[in-house]
This record gives sequence, structure tokens and C-alpha cells, in this order.
Amino acid sequence: MIRLKEDLRKALLEKLEKTYDVSAGDVDFLYPPQPKFGDIALSLPMQLAKKRRANPREVAGQILARLEVLPGVERLEVAGAGFINIFLDKTAFFRARLAALGRPALVPEERKIVVEHTNINPNKAAHIGHLRNACLGDTLVRCLRAKGETVEVQNYIDDTGVQVVDVVFGLMELESKTRNDLGKIEKFDYYCWDLYARTAAYLDAHPEAQPRKAEILRRIESGEGPEAALAHDISRRILRAHLETMSRIDASYDVLPCESSILGLKFWERAFELLKDKGGIERAEDGPNAGCWVMRLPEDIDKDREKVIVRSDGTVTYVGKDIAYQLWKFGLLERDFSYEPFAEKKGRTIWITTSVPNDRAVSFGRASKVYNVIDVRQSYLQKIVYQGLRALHFEAQAAKSLHFSYEMVALSPRSLGHLGFEPAKGETGKSFVEVSGRKGLGVKADDLLDLLERKASAEVEKRHPGLPPETRHRIAAEIARGALRYYMLKFARNSLIIFDVDEALSFEGETGPYLMYTAVRLNSIFRKLEEREGVASADLVRRAADPAVDLGVLKAGEKAALWEIIVAAAQFEEEIVHSIASLEFSHLAKFAFTLSQKVNAYYHKHTVLGEADPAVKNVRTMGLHLARAVLTEALDLMGIPVPEKM
Repeated sequence: MIRLKEDLRKALLEKLEKTYDVSAGDVDFLYPPQPKFGDIALSLPMQLAKKRRANPREVAGQILARLEVLPGVERLEVAGAGFINIFLDKTAFFRARLAALGRPALVPEERKIVVEHTNINPNKAAHIGHLRNACLGDTLVRCLRAKGETVEVQNYIDDTGVQVVDVVFGLMELESKTRNDLGKIEKFDYYCWDLYARTAAYLDAHPEAQPRKAEILRRIESGEGPEAALAHDISRRILRAHLETMSRIDASYDVLPCESSILGLKFWERAFELLKDKGGIERAEDGPNAGCWVMRLPEDIDKDREKVIVRSDGTVTYVGKDIAYQLWKFGLLERDFSYEPFAEKKGRTIWITTSVPNDRAVSFGRASKVYNVIDVRQSYLQKIVYQGLRALHFEAQAAKSLHFSYEMVALSPRSLGHLGFEPAKGETGKSFVEVSGRKGLGVKADDLLDLLERKASAEVEKRHPGLPPETRHRIAAEIARGALRYYMLKFARNSLIIFDVDEALSFEGETGPYLMYTAVRLNSIFRKLEEREGVASADLVRRAADPAVDLGVLKAGEKAALWEIIVAAAQFEEEIVHSIASLEFSHLAKFAFTLSQKVNAYYHKHTVLGEADPAVKNVRTMGLHLARAVLTEALDLMGIPVPEKM
């Protein structure tokens, strides 16, 4: 639909711009609420009438008289308060859509985009909230790439933070373990989940242990002694576990920037000098922040009007480090990391930063636009990071620093029961909302994925009892992934999700398995067409330009139903653009669900394989070919696979 609208906009401007003084920005198209009002509508007459203080319907009539013939349009009519309804040449549009498959109309707008997502502290197993972050971030990446953008995916690793310090303290002081003992511990990320909670409780109960914790932190940050070596080994082993967890939902990364590298290469010191030189921060001489370096803030960010960036003892706050990291993403820090290969996923190398120079000729960062996928609780700190860019007079980069925020995830009581959780005291009938690693609260991501796979496997076994176990397990894993990813996407990002395992896995309703089933069903039709009649993919491509594809061979009711599918499918690229602009991938999820509904309703009434009339069969085949191509691509953008069976 994007190409058609651009063609219509160009034709309209050629006929109207001199008489009515209109520009491309004035010509907007709407989708009418009902098919009887046309396929698209033009609201331009009402805008012009307002400027001229004229009757909108009269202006619409005058415009209509000047338009005569428009490309791809069957007829025009004035409607309502002054709309011009546009009825398309259905067969010509259908053929154009078929011919356009594989030739996207979207164009990139940026030189390079960085998307940072997931960002799990490498001190314990990932939890359910991290799954929502990765699903949202990875879908954004896929959509940007579908738009033609060059995208780099970063996953920031805070390998020197206080969370890692607590695990090092627990291993050394409570467990008396060394680096040599780590390899003997199975499910290390789960082990550290429990150890982190025990250590936090111990430190709360033993304030006399705080000096030792502070010493461990100092040694880790400076890269000294067995503490730093242990922190390195812990964070890298847990990071590998996190990558395996995220690979289960098909999310991956290009580079893993580490805080230890930022400290080792003194990125913050460079940012500190820039901020001081350009007056972005100043030293407070009196008041509660005396001796601190503070950033003045506009009132719409903080009514107290200042934020501590460097404490009076000289230690930098988290937001200070984040400002330095954001500067590096845009290539504004005038220095770079060195990089080492860390893992291989699907034939691609995932790189990790290091402060040790090497001769590997790879480089990252230097973006023209940056998305930070972080939950809504970080909104205030993100505003300060972007204000830091403004304080350095990097206004363009601040404007292209976007916080992709989202709300938390909880599990339904039924799902908690499946995992063996008891409701918290006084919370009977409610789901866990709080996630607290220090208290050991939360649902591990792998536990949820395991549960989804077990239940999906049981359903596959019931439907296909003869499948080999490895095939059944593979299909179950794909269904689990699709169920989880769709559930994480179908809700508005700033609404709390109460994840229900049984609802997510349902083959009916607005679920991932329903969409996957639709795609599997369409694949089955075309597989049988090839087996029975030799209709291969290449034949479908050739038929796309065949003048014999004529919607006029269908009866009125069927023609209307197939036309609804064609028009819906044609809006796919607009949905991609809309989802990126709003950062609401619930739009894309709803689009795929609506298209699936229309396809299933159509195929329920109009068979392909059993149709005797060759012309009718050809049109039905090509209509479903179009729907299948668009639905499959929409599912891929959401990270939802299409299994061989359902």
C-alpha cells in the first residue's frame, strides 16, 4: 500500500498543487471503516475548505472534477462531510501486490542504529522480566532491519557491579571457593541465584562484613588480585548461560560491552573531562551535595534541579558511567574498545570488549541513532543520560537517543502453580509482581521456557503420536518460543503483563500457536499442491505476473472476502513503520492475528485443492500465496517460527 499511496500522492500533486497550493505533506490517506466506503479515503478537501472558509463537500466536488483518471483507481466519490472515497482497481492491485513480493518499499533513514537490550547482571540466572526485554528489543531489531536499516545489537554487561561483588563475597567468604572450584558447579547461574540471595541476607545481618565487601569492590574495579579474577570467571560463565537462555527465544547480539572495559580504558575519566570543560557539570560548594560534581537539570526532569554525577568521595554514580557509554555509542568519546570473539551463534560471531589491545580489525558504535531497551523504572535515569548529551551540546544525538521503556511481567496464579510456587503470605489469588534478586524472588527464564516446552510437547504427542522424540521436542521448542514471544508482544509495552502459560499455549484465540497453526496450514496447502500437481515456488512467482489472475472470476461474496485479505496484507509495511515509530509492537501482533483470522475464515469456506474451476483455483491459490508470504514474514519479525507440524 505504501507504493500505491506514493503514486497517488504524486498524481494528486501534479493535478492540484498549482490550483490549491498543496504539498506532499497535505495529502494524507485514511482507511474507511467499512468496505462500502472505498478502499482508502482522502481528507484533503476538508483541510482546504478550512483554509478557504468553504463548504468541504463543494471543495471535494471541485477536486473530483480535476482528478479524472488516477493510477490503479477504478472510481472516486464524494462522501460524508467532504471525504473523497477511492475505490481501487482490485485485480490490478492484486497483481501489483503479488509482483511486489520480495521487493520491499521501505527505505532506511539512518546511517547506523544501535539497539541495546537484555542487559542482565551477570551474577545469577535470567528471570522472566528479562525475557520481555529481549523479546521487545529483538523484535525492534528485526523490524529495523526489514526497513533496510543497518543495526548493531549491544548487550551491556555490568561485570564489576555490586551484584557481582556479592557473589564473589559469597563464594570466597561463605563458601570458601576459588576459581578452580567453579567448574565443578553444575547449573552455575542457578547456583548463583541462590547464593546471591543468601549473601545479601548475610550482609544485612552482619554489618561488620561491609568493609570486606568494599575491599572486594575496590579490587574488582581496579582489576587486582584473586577477587578480580574470580569476578571475571563468574561473569563470563553466567554470561554464557544467559546467551543460551536467550538463544532459546532466538535473540542474539553483535557485541557485549563490559563495564570492566569501560573502567580499564578510563572512558568515564574522558567523559568527566568533557563535561567539566564544557560546563556540563559543576562542583557544589555548599548544601547537601557539597563536594560533589552535579549536573543542573531542567525542571521537567527534576524539580530539585540537580543530580549528583560524582560523589564527594570521588566515586562516579551509575548515571555517570551511562553517560560515558552513551557518548561511545555515538562515537563522541574519541576512543574505542578492543574486541575478542566470545561466542558463535548461527554462524555469526558475538564479540566482547576488552581493555587489552589486540590487532583484531573490528569496531562497533559510531551510531546515528540509539535505542536503549530498559524497563520503565529507569525512565528518570535515562532522561539524565540524554541531558548529559545536551549539556555537552550534542543536541542532535540527544534527540536521537530513545528510551524504549516497558512494564514488568508477573505470572498468573495458575502458572505459578504449574511451577510449584506457593502464593506469598496474604497474597492468595494474586500473582507475584515483585522481582528481587537479593531476596531470591522471581521466576527463572529457563524454568518458564522448560514448562512451556513440556506442555507443548504433551500436546504435540497427543496430536501426532508417531513422531520421533527428537522431532517432537524440536516442534515443542518452536511452539514454546512462538507462544512466549507473541504473549510478550501482544500487550502495550507500558501495561503490566500477567503471563498465563495455558493461555499463551492455546491453539485458539489471540495467541502465538494460533498464528503458527495458520501458517502451518497454509504451508500444507502448498506442499500438497506441489506433491499432487507439481506447483512449485517458481511456478507461483511466474503466476504473479499472469494476466489470467482475475478477481472477476469469483462470485461477489468470495471476491469481497479475498479482497479483505489482499488489502489487509498490503498494509504490512505500514504496520512495520507504525510499530517502529510508536515502539508499540502490539500493532504488529494485532496485524498478524487479524490477517490470520481473515485467512482461516476464507479457507473454511473456499477450498483450493478441491476446486474444479481452473480460473477460480488459480485466483484462490495466488490469494493464499500472498497471505502466506506476508504472514510468514510478520511472524519472523516477531521471532515466531513456523513448525513443520502443529
